[in-house]
This record gives sequence, structure tokens and C-alpha cells, in this order.
Amino acid sequence: MRAERQIKLARALRKSFELRRVHDRTRAIRPGMILAFTTLRNEHVRLPYFLQYYRDLGVGHFLMVDNGSDDGTDRYLAEQPDVSLWSTRASYRRSGYGVDWLNHLQWRYGAGHWTLVVDVDEFLVYPFCESRPLLALTGWLDEAGRRSFGAMLLDMYPKGPLTAQPYLAGQNPFEIARFFDAGNLTMTRNPRYRNLWIQGGVRARAFFADRPRAAPALNKTPLVRWTRKYAYVSSTHALLPRGLNRVYDEGGGELASGVLLHAKFLDTLLPKAREEIARKEHYGGGREYQAYGAGLERTADLWCPWSTEYINWRQLEILGLMSKGDWA
Repeated sequence: MRAERQIKLARALRKSFELRRVHDRTRAIRPGMILAFTTLRNEHVRLPYFLQYYRDLGVGHFLMVDNGSDDGTDRYLAEQPDVSLWSTRASYRRSGYGVDWLNHLQWRYGAGHWTLVVDVDEFLVYPFCESRPLLALTGWLDEAGRRSFGAMLLDMYPKGPLTAQPYLAGQNPFEIARFFDAGNLTMTRNPRYRNLWIQGGVRARAFFADRPRAAPALNKTPLVRWTRKYAYVSSTHALLPRGLNRVYDEGGGELASGVLLHAKFLDTLLPKAREEIARKEHYGGGREYQAYGAGLERTADLWCPWSTEYINWRQLEILGLMSKGDWA
């Protein structure tokens, strides 16, 4: 496993030459800041809410890689005083789907910080998040000797056709995508990386019902106390050293965990799916987006009688989707 980690770090260094600095504001990074890392393409409409959401939680600086946007994403980010921006037109697929680029930025700027790696449609919810900032969570994790924090991806969707409620820049996406599947999850232990492999939710039900093992993974470890010895292997699904993947149980006890509310299923998905099917830059040549395109042609409504309307993190804990563990 050590050799695999060294290979990932070497790849990250090599792929760093594909990145061009657009606006480097990393001198503003201070000790103790929580740093957010993101790779994106053509997400201008999502950025105002995304940035404000994480600013409100306490993220101090955003380090972002723009992969060839042509919708104004790069110009918008260049104007944000707490964003350092890199750009590249290199292959997203050949960079390990952005993992190599972000591994390098975390190696260079994230060491000694708690780093949060999220897509612009992922919103972290954790115990007591309505009253405690991220710094309270990371401070408690430090005291508890924990180096990483897990959060299951929870796909959210609206009731009715996706196109019926257009998403507007700056809008809370969960005013539209208010529902989720609560009970159709499967979990297996991955012996190689020691992470809990989770699948299910609306994507398994609506798009991969005939091949559930091909459904996207929902297990993520987005928040890590970073060092230069660490590397993500597959998105944020797995890390090396593999001890960082033990985020749900340790010594028989249940650990605190969170949820990433996933706002993919808005009216923006249909044009995004068409673009990514043509580009073939995502996993499996865009297989996931092909499933979305075909599935949304068959049914315009992802809601079903077993859909659950989102209330708050306490509801998610009652449903067993996250836990406050021993954080009181």
C-alpha cells in the first residue's frame, strides 16, 4: 500500500504541470484555516450558494481547478477574494477524474490543515451544524485524535419533473430538491482499503435497478487533517494510508459522521448529461451520465411514495444515515 501511495503522489506531481495559475491568493491562508478543494467545469449557476454555504460553515479559503469552463465560471471565481484558482484544459479522465490535480494542491497547500474536498453540488451536514461551525467539529476531532471524518452522499431530488422548477443562481437547491431515498442502501467492507462501500439511493433505484452493483458509490471521506504523506485514490471514496478510511467504527464504537447532501438532480442535470456523454471524460466513458439520460427519458419524476422529505441532521441520525457518536 505504501508503494501505491507513492505512485499516487508521483502522479500528482507530474499532473501538476497541467495546471495554470489564474489567481493565486494562497498567501492569505493562515494556520488553523479550514481549506476547501474543488474541481469543476461549467458550474457558474451553482457557485454563489456553494461558496456562501461553506463560508458560513467556516471554510477560510477555497482552492479550485477549473477544467475548461466556457460559461463564465472562471471569471466569477477570479473575482472572489477567498478563492485561489487554477485552470487546465487537460483530460479530466487522465487526471484520475481530477484526483491528481487536487492531491497536488493538497500536498502543496493543505499540509497541517483540515481539508475539505467536495464537488459544487455537495453540501456537508454534520452533527450540530446549525449551531456549531466546522472549526468546532475539527477541534473536537483533533482532541479525539481522529484524522478523518466520513460523510455518506445522500442524493436529493424534487417532486415532479426536474425541469418544472428552474434553479436560480444563489438559491438554496434544497428548496427544490427536498426528497431522498432513506431505506434502500447496501453496505460491504472493502478489504483492500478498509472502507465501508455504500450503494443505493435514488440513483440505484431509478438508473441502475437492473445492475445495482454498477450504481455509484455513496461512501466518502471529505474532511481530513492533511499531511504530505496522504493521497486520495478514487475521488473521496478511498484514501491512503488506509487507516484514514475507518470513519464509521473503531474498536467497536460508533464514530461521529455526517452526510453530503447531493444536489445533482436539478434542471441543470439534463444539459450537463448531454455534455458529459459527448465528452466521455467521466468514469466508464460517461456511463453514469448515459444512465441519467436514458432514465430521465423514461420518467421525468424521481419521486415515489417511499420518498422522504428532508428536515434536518437530527432526522438523518434517527434514520441511521449519520451519527453524532460521542460528540456531545
